[in-house]
Amino acid sequence: MCEKCDDWSLLQTPLSRRRSLDLLAKGGLAALMAGLGVGKALAAPVDEKLRIGYLPITDATALLVAHAKGFYQDEGLEVEEPQLLRGWSPLVESFAAGKFNLVHLLKPIPLWMRYNNNVPVKIMAWAHTNGSGLVVGKDTGIANFKDLGGKQIAVPYWYSMHNIVLQMALRSVGLKAVIKAEDEPVAADECALQVMAPPDMPPALAARKIDGYIVAEPFNAAGELKAGGKMLRFTGDIWKNHPCCVVCMHEADTLARPEWTQKVLNAIVRAEIYASQNKKEVARLLSRDGKGYLPMPVEVVERAMTFYDEADYQSPKAIQHKAEWHNGRIDFQPWPYPSATKLIVQALNETVVGGDRTFLSKLDPDFVAQDLVNYHFVSKALEKYPEWRLDPSVNPANPFNRTEVIAL
Repeated sequence: MCEKCDDWSLLQTPLSRRRSLDLLAKGGLAALMAGLGVGKALAAPVDEKLRIGYLPITDATALLVAHAKGFYQDEGLEVEEPQLLRGWSPLVESFAAGKFNLVHLLKPIPLWMRYNNNVPVKIMAWAHTNGSGLVVGKDTGIANFKDLGGKQIAVPYWYSMHNIVLQMALRSVGLKAVIKAEDEPVAADECALQVMAPPDMPPALAARKIDGYIVAEPFNAAGELKAGGKMLRFTGDIWKNHPCCVVCMHEADTLARPEWTQKVLNAIVRAEIYASQNKKEVARLLSRDGKGYLPMPVEVVERAMTFYDEADYQSPKAIQHKAEWHNGRIDFQPWPYPSATKLIVQALNETVVGGDRTFLSKLDPDFVAQDLVNYHFVSKALEKYPEWRLDPSVNPANPFNRTEVIAL
């Protein structure tokens, strides 16, 4: 953990296992996994010890709260200390190689892993909803999406909700998302995107290497408080209660160890309910002033978890639908609505990504919604902890279905 680190020390630590994002996007993950003998490892689980990998973002809240509050132990699970990684590539590689058997991943990542790289990953639940935003420099002159023309914006991963939602916004104002080298000029009707690890984003904005970034908390709050940034729009105000990170496990574990898997999901669902009811407490617990899971002071994490005041976000107007949508800056609702998975599959076909994307055109949204997601264990956990129905985003009359709402 990072209890003693200052605000930026982790952010400025170089990656120890960084791989080429372009190589992975072109199918290099499959080749890498084959070289490591991963197929055999995933087919034969070695032990029942829970090994958790996570990024230092609030998307990992449920996994970390379940550890901190002893919910895994209450289920009789043996669990190792969660391991923090700085970027999505090392987390994806480590999970696929069998180092971790419980992770949170941006929802499009397991889709890419399963159907482009043949990695048998399963989405087990949503880790949270909302919890991301588009931060731009205060001195960039950016006041709306149209002003992103000619700018450089960082996304955490090509296969991310952030990239999907950002490009929805760009298309809505007639801008084209492009991927260019740093020294290439960007036209007025283009917005140049680049992949950057979340911890690197606030320092890059402060150094004016980028004009903005879209990412998960607490790096938006850190950008506001420590990197000269301002919030242009919260993603949860564009796509109502959208999923972002999801809880993922190896398919082999779910088949070979169903009782163990159920215990894991019980702890996760319990943690999400607890987090939704105790956001301020959980913010301190996660921060470096609490248990130190996240390398940020409590004021940054608390802002990321709780600060969602329309009056403070009038210029630019980053919140436009709070009164009608009744959502927060980040919320916790574990049920993986099939409608959202289907929409993500459809949206990815309109989204610019690096590497080979031909596999996307072959995907059927209905098939993916049933094949990628395991609904059995989370359903059982929701039966055990029915308090989830009290979440304002859940329709008590029809809790397992919803209509997706997008308002740019």
